[in-house]
Amino acid sequence: MKNSVSKQRGLTLISLIVIIVFLLFQAVIAINVVPVYMTDATIKSILEELPEDAGAQRASTKELKKLIMKRLSINNVYSLKSADIKIKKGRGEKIVLVNYEPRGKLIGTLDYIVTFNHEVRIRSR
Repeated sequence: MKNSVSKQRGLTLISLIVIIVFLLFQAVIAINVVPVYMTDATIKSILEELPEDAGAQRASTKELKKLIMKRLSINNVYSLKSADIKIKKGRGEKIVLVNYEPRGKLIGTLDYIVTFNHEVRIRSR
């Protein structure tokens, strides 16, 4: 009896199907959510370039928002709306706040929501 139990190895068909379903579900999540993070990386890089930009330093709050929206458009980022960008004036600086929540469908009635918050300080000239 002991020899027959020790010789049984490997996966059953049911356990193999469970593993395949799990991996497929992970792939569906990755296919839907990875582009959201790639878009956010583009938004973050655009914001990080602003403090060194002389045009952004001299711009008014309205011009600064237009400049950001133009750069987003150039980089094919259309998921961020103008209302998601807030610009506050501080002492000798402008504070750009970008808060947004991309949403989408995964499977059937299962949705995802991802929250991003970015803040950049730009010295005024």
